[in-house]
Amino acid sequence: MATVRSLDHAKSETELAVNVRKATSPEESAPKRKHVRSCIVYTWDHKSSQSFWGAMKVQPILADEVQTFKALITVHKVLQEGHPSTLREAMANRSWIDSLNRGMAGEGMRGYGPLIQEYVYFLLAKLSFHQQHPEFNGTFEYEEYVSLKVINDPNEGYEAITDLMALQDKIDGFQKLIFSHFRNVGNNECRISALVPLVQETYGIYKFITSMLRAMHSTTGDDDALEPLRQRYDAQHHRLVRFYYECSNLRYLTSLIAIPKLPQDPPNLLSEDDTAPALPARPKQEIERRPTPPPQPKNEEPGVINDFWSTQLDEQNREYEAQQRALEERQRQQMQAQEQAALLAQQQFAEQQRQLAEQQQREHQALLEQQARMATQGRLAELEQENLRARAQYEQDQLMLQQYDQRVKALEGELQHVQNSLGQQMSSKDDQIRALQEQVNTWRTKYEALAKLYSQLRHEHLDLLQKFKSVQLKAASAQEAIERREKLEREIKTKNLELADMIRERDRALHDKDRLTGSNKDEVEKLRRELRLALDRADNLERSKGNELSTMLSKYNREMADLEEALRSKSRALEEAQGRLKDGSSDMEQLLREKEEELEVYKAGMDQTLIELNELRENQGATDTALDGQMDALIASSLDRINDMIDSVLQAGVQRVDDALYELDSTMQAGNQNASPTYVLSQIEKASASAMEFATAFNNFIADGPNSTHADLIKSVNVFSGALADVCNNTKGVTRLATDDKKTDALMNGARQSAAATVKFFRGLQSFRLEGMDPIQRTDVVINSNNDVQMNLQKLSRLVETFAPGFGRLKGDLGEIVDSELSKAADAIAAAAARLAKLRNKPRDGYSTYELKVHDSILDAAMAITNAIAQLIKAATTTQQEIVQAGRGTSSRTAFYKKNNRWTEGLISAAKAVASSTNTLIETADGVISNRNSPEQLI
Repeated sequence: MATVRSLDHAKSETELAVNVRKATSPEESAPKRKHVRSCIVYTWDHKSSQSFWGAMKVQPILADEVQTFKALITVHKVLQEGHPSTLREAMANRSWIDSLNRGMAGEGMRGYGPLIQEYVYFLLAKLSFHQQHPEFNGTFEYEEYVSLKVINDPNEGYEAITDLMALQDKIDGFQKLIFSHFRNVGNNECRISALVPLVQETYGIYKFITSMLRAMHSTTGDDDALEPLRQRYDAQHHRLVRFYYECSNLRYLTSLIAIPKLPQDPPNLLSEDDTAPALPARPKQEIERRPTPPPQPKNEEPGVINDFWSTQLDEQNREYEAQQRALEERQRQQMQAQEQAALLAQQQFAEQQRQLAEQQQREHQALLEQQARMATQGRLAELEQENLRARAQYEQDQLMLQQYDQRVKALEGELQHVQNSLGQQMSSKDDQIRALQEQVNTWRTKYEALAKLYSQLRHEHLDLLQKFKSVQLKAASAQEAIERREKLEREIKTKNLELADMIRERDRALHDKDRLTGSNKDEVEKLRRELRLALDRADNLERSKGNELSTMLSKYNREMADLEEALRSKSRALEEAQGRLKDGSSDMEQLLREKEEELEVYKAGMDQTLIELNELRENQGATDTALDGQMDALIASSLDRINDMIDSVLQAGVQRVDDALYELDSTMQAGNQNASPTYVLSQIEKASASAMEFATAFNNFIADGPNSTHADLIKSVNVFSGALADVCNNTKGVTRLATDDKKTDALMNGARQSAAATVKFFRGLQSFRLEGMDPIQRTDVVINSNNDVQMNLQKLSRLVETFAPGFGRLKGDLGEIVDSELSKAADAIAAAAARLAKLRNKPRDGYSTYELKVHDSILDAAMAITNAIAQLIKAATTTQQEIVQAGRGTSSRTAFYKKNNRWTEGLISAAKAVASSTNTLIETADGVISNRNSPEQLI
């Protein structure tokens, strides 16, 4: 049986852990009611919440701000509806609840930072209240015996009401903070779910305060003393009405709970009404009774949990109805007793008034006597205190006089010693003054020379600045504007008279696009296709109208040519007719007049055609003007979109560097534990180069404007922010090599300053900060910010160099050291060649022909090896210079050698090894020729 019980307990704890994990999931949604209800039922089944707190602590809720906020909501609901032991056991977990707001800095990624801090503050205040008033349950539901118990003592009741109102004010401040953090877009479900326990708790406190204030008024009868509480109660009532009204406008919240409805005016606390349960009359002799224990939860299966809660609710309703009936019966009996006692009270009133007057007179006389005695005793006590203070002051003055005497004697001795040493110092000061005077003269001469040099350099610098500004002004001269204008004019002249139709089609498409922004991607693509088709139709209409215009012009030209040809033919016919028919001149004149009339008609038609053509050209000019305005608007909107895009990219870079800073300062992140100092140096060099590339790309963007390529700028921002994040991560990993905390702090501060300079760099280049500046000022901002980043990276590089192996032994400039070692190797080879030449010229007496031949062969081979090594050294020097020149980029030779420190050390050691090996070869060859060494040693 015990085994089955332990298995059930383990199973229930496993289910509790699963429910806690699901209730605090990282999704930005409300904790599901079934998971929270399972946690509440667990506390009732086991009459303890220790397992709930343990399951909550093992969850990674600090990893995400949404999980932290959902965990606080779950804890709040369990405190409200859980077993009464939950509140007592929660007192021991207040430090854990307080730790939930320590992992948040600022607003947080999703804006939950202030909400988490305020929620933690409210839960701690709630637990403190329950610790001071353990008779209240989690939801402050009205219970008659609790209210009667609280108001037995008016002072205790007054304090309890004050504490309840203070807790109500904290809830009001928290709910206002929640409403102020609602997002205009996105899902506010998680934030709204925090209002569910707040609505229930505020209504419970409101009912409790109402009942207790009525009981206080009926008990004390002193309305003036309770006036501050009534004023505060009225103010809280109006705030609750507004709070419930705002909650009723949240559709999601009304689907979860029923929002209480309060009247606009506060209820009358001086009389009983129907808005709150009435209190029974207090018994004459208070009987201390233990509160009724909560009903024992039934051990039912999970499937009938709903029946359990419905049964509990029915029982509570029946108890409440029985209490109401009992209260009504008591009120009826009280009314009868009051009517019977009214006559007796009227008879006793006069006697009570007389006795009360006599008692007040006696009490007043006794009070006067008591005040006189107390005044006398107080004066005696004051005199005794003054006497004691005077005695203590006298003793303190005597002690201070003794100390002053000792101090004066010591000062006299010190004065004598100072006078003796002063005489010795004065004699030495004269010599020092003369030496300092000579140094001052020397430095004055140097300063004057430097001042002249500085003045000359300053004039040269100012001249160069003037030249630089003039070059920049010329670079932004009118040629670029003229070319852009010509290009726009060529594009504008390709448009036609139907531009208005095209604009209407475009506006219609834009309107449809704005109206259907929330639709799916297919509809957007469809609108884009329609827009392209509209533009194509506009282009086709433009071409067709152009063709019609050219056709009309050609038609009019042909008609004019036909008319001129007809005129010429008629003139010729007229001349022939005049020649043939001289006698018929009258007929010819009539015919001539008819032809002239026809010619006038043709000329009138031609004039009308020219007028229409002129009007057509004027309309074309108006269309060109409208098109210019449209193009300007399009260019302005395009620039705004480009600036917004660049700002978003810069903000993304800031966010990435901020994340790296957070990981740098976080104790949960140890950095790259495999990072070496040399690798960090290479990362710093990469970050420096990417910063230069970003500055260059942004300057190009400033110079080119809308014609610039944005891809390079976006790429450089991503590369720069990523490189800086890698520098922070790897620098934190290198701190494991530090021997003390000072070096660790220096490395961390160096990385932090570099990241902060980068964030300042990105934020300083946002469009609203650069607005109103000319291109030269914007370029200066980029250059200055880049200079700050480079300086911080150089400081960090110098700190990391102290951890790099091999650089501690190499003193001085690495470029000069490498060149020196290569030069030493070349000198050693030259010395070896000279020594071989000396060996060849040595006397050869005493050697046989065979030995001479062998010696010559050895010398020839050594000479050939030496020459080959000399050529190798020269080629290596040239190759090394080419590698450095190609690989260092804009950095110095020393920076390149530091970045590739292993290659540098290998180059230096190889040069030393070549020189040493060559000397060993020559020594061995000399020993073989002189019979000191054997040929085997040479081999």
